[in-house]
Amino acid sequence: MNPASFTPTHFGWEFADGVATVTLNRPERKNPLTFESYAELRDTFRALVYADEVKVVIVTGAGDNFSSGGDVHEIIGPLTGMAMPQLLAFTRMTGDLVKAMRGCPQPIIAALDGVCVGAGAIMAMASDMRLATPETKTAFLFTRVGLAGCDMGACAILPRIIGQGRASELLFTGRVMSASEGERWGFHNRLVERAALMSEARILAASLASGPTFAHGITKTQLATEWAVSIDIAIEMEAQAQALCMATQDFRRAFEAFAEKRSPVFEGN
Repeated sequence: MNPASFTPTHFGWEFADGVATVTLNRPERKNPLTFESYAELRDTFRALVYADEVKVVIVTGAGDNFSSGGDVHEIIGPLTGMAMPQLLAFTRMTGDLVKAMRGCPQPIIAALDGVCVGAGAIMAMASDMRLATPETKTAFLFTRVGLAGCDMGACAILPRIIGQGRASELLFTGRVMSASEGERWGFHNRLVERAALMSEARILAASLASGPTFAHGITKTQLATEWAVSIDIAIEMEAQAQALCMATQDFRRAFEAFAEKRSPVFEGN
C-alpha cells in the first residue's frame, strides 16, 4: 500500500504528515456500509500493518453524521434471503473488519458526529480513541432488527470500555446513548463542538504522529493482548515489550534531548 496514491472505491481517503483520514462518504444516506465497503475497509486496515508511513488513522463520516450502519436495502434485505453458510461468511467478514482495526499498529481516532449506530457504533468502539460532538447519538441497535447484541465483538469490547452493566443495557435495549452519557461513561474521550471536530481530531493525530510511533504500536498491541491473561503474565509481557522499546533510537533520542534540555524529535525507529 502506498498511502500517498491509494484511491479506495467505497470511502474517502486523505493522507498527509503521517495521518490517514478515512471518510465514510455517502452523506445522503447517513454513510451506511455495504458488502463492498465492509470488505474494502477490512482490506485497508489489514494493509496498514505494512504502511510504515502512516502513523495515525482518523475515521470519520461526511455530512454531520458518522454512520447509520449496514445499509437496509443493500445489506439487510439480501441477508434475509441467504442460507446459513452465506450468513456466517458475512458475519465473519464484518468481524474481520474489527480484527483488522484492532490489529493494525496505528492508533485510530474516531471523529464522531450525528448518527453513529449499528456497524457505525461498532467501528467507533473498535477505534482506540473517540472524539464526539454534542449532537452524536450512538446505538448498538441490533436487537431492534431481531438480532443479538453480540455483533462484531461488541460483547467483548464494549464492557471493557464502559462497564458490564452499561454495556448490557445498551446491547439488550438498543437504545440511544447520548453524547453526554457517552462522555460520562468513558466511551467518548471528550466532546467538542461540531465546527471544531476535525481540527481537534487532527491536532490529536498530529501529536501522536510526532511521538514514538514504534512504541505506540507496542502500546496498542499490549492493550489488546493483555485482556485475557493473568496480572503476572501481563507484567512479564510488558517487561519484554518495554525492553524492545528501550532498544529503539527513539528512546536514545529522548534521553539525549532531556540531557540537552530540548524537546525530542521522534522518528519511529
